[in-house]
Amino acid sequence: MSALDISAQVAYFSMEIALELELPTYSGGLGVLAGDVLRAAADLEVPMVGVTLAHRKGYVQQRLDPQGNQLEAPMPWQPENRLLPAPATVTLRLEGAPVIVRAWEYAITGYTGHRVPVLLLDTALPENRPDHQRITNALYGGDARYRLLQEAVLGLGGFALLQALGYSDLHKYHMNEGHSALLPLGLLQEVRESHALGAITAADLAAVRRRCVFTTHTPVPAGHDRFPMTLAHAVLPEPEYTLLTDSACCPGDTLDMTDLGLAMSGYVNGVSQRHQVVSQGMYPDAAIGAVTNGVHAATWAAPPIAALFDHRLPGWRRDNRYLRNAFELPLGEISTAHSEAKQQLLTLVQQETGVRLLPDVFTIGFARRATPYKRHSLLFTDIPRLKRIAEHVGPMQVLFSGKAHPADAGGKDAIRAVFAAAEALQGTISVTYLEDYDVRLAAALVAGVDLWLNTPQKPLEASGTSGMKAAINGVPSLSVLDGWWLEGHVEGVAGWAIGDRAPISDDTTEAADLYRKLETAILPLYYGDAEGYAEVMRSTIALNGSFFNAQRMLAQYVLNAYNHLSREAIPAG
Repeated sequence: MSALDISAQVAYFSMEIALELELPTYSGGLGVLAGDVLRAAADLEVPMVGVTLAHRKGYVQQRLDPQGNQLEAPMPWQPENRLLPAPATVTLRLEGAPVIVRAWEYAITGYTGHRVPVLLLDTALPENRPDHQRITNALYGGDARYRLLQEAVLGLGGFALLQALGYSDLHKYHMNEGHSALLPLGLLQEVRESHALGAITAADLAAVRRRCVFTTHTPVPAGHDRFPMTLAHAVLPEPEYTLLTDSACCPGDTLDMTDLGLAMSGYVNGVSQRHQVVSQGMYPDAAIGAVTNGVHAATWAAPPIAALFDHRLPGWRRDNRYLRNAFELPLGEISTAHSEAKQQLLTLVQQETGVRLLPDVFTIGFARRATPYKRHSLLFTDIPRLKRIAEHVGPMQVLFSGKAHPADAGGKDAIRAVFAAAEALQGTISVTYLEDYDVRLAAALVAGVDLWLNTPQKPLEASGTSGMKAAINGVPSLSVLDGWWLEGHVEGVAGWAIGDRAPISDDTTEAADLYRKLETAILPLYYGDAEGYAEVMRSTIALNGSFFNAQRMLAQYVLNAYNHLSREAIPAG
């Protein structure tokens, strides 16, 4: 059955989209977030279509040796064995040669049966040059030329293919990060053709901006792609390159994809209130709003938790706002459901690592992309003190997971540092690193641990969604006050803060506060007042689960971005 529904009014472009475990089309948070957006669209019957690349070799399959050295391999899959081909192709001219782009169809089916199509673009056709056949192979792989070719296929190829497939009702094009920022050039060409070409006018640019939405996701410089204009000239089709230069969106000798997305979009947002402030400081000439991220509740609620919601909070799947009524959930039922989720996690850990963890021991989870600013080792700043806390206040066991990008030496060092700390803590605190982090492991971890730890270096956490997934399951966070946690934190009620609201991190101060919260608040509550800890879990669901979900996020996009410059009505469910 074809996934296509050409009545879509919003096209959502993302370099990565997490669709399902067996399709390695994502690397981490950006792709998982994109998948949750489209799942919420399917639930709320918002007429959207997703556009991404096929990534035939996936991202990175991670293996870790006994010292924590990351070993990498591709994760190949064949779209033709899983998906149907879309009934059209387009041809781009890249590096002076024709490049045929096709797409594979995937459908996300929502709670009511509404389907949101996703197109996975693919250049692996025999008609293309051998090196061009590989453009859509590896997610975030290759050099600058390879990345720009990928981004041209995503932005320009995706725009052209939507037209070829008959998507004639598209009112908004939502660019999820700068990877697809070339797509407005296709819109600009369309506008100019409508009035017999000629010089680009302010009205032309305004017409494009009315149809474009841009979400920026990170204040980390490495997250913003920049290419020499000489490379852009060599790679891009001549008409689009000319539009790029004539539109004055790229002054100087650099094609900055974030600058381009900002310049060509009528609505721009960061992914939390704090990130909006940080982004506005980075790009003072842009008008940047905020739509705080959310997660797809029905996807991330573990089966025991979801069963409890189904029994006590009917309607929560269709409308996540019913999670606010979690304040009425019996504490004993929350504890029982969590114990089931925890046992499922501990069983998984034993199956995959041989490590046998104890169900009655306080379990901390830390899982995210391995990169220096995430500060994996903040928990291990003072190992003697950590040992004393475990010995005198209550035992702990810690689970880590997360991949480093193959080129991120600092991220790989962070993994090795966790292994070194595990060795130093052996016999006192069990520290286990789960390799090859993916959505399956993430789902088990966010539901099965007792506390979610998040220690990013401020102000580099744009939002963070792993703690939101934990909150859906009633798992409270102990987190630095950055990103979403500035909005979700209620001290001692729905988790705990590390440090204060100062905009910049101080390692020494934050490590000391982390230890203080564990020693004086969290562990005494867990071991001394089980009902009190269950009350925190209940508040976490009611306060954070009911708000930091993808349905609320998408509703904000519908109200503020998709209709911002248009009178076209899009049902919000």
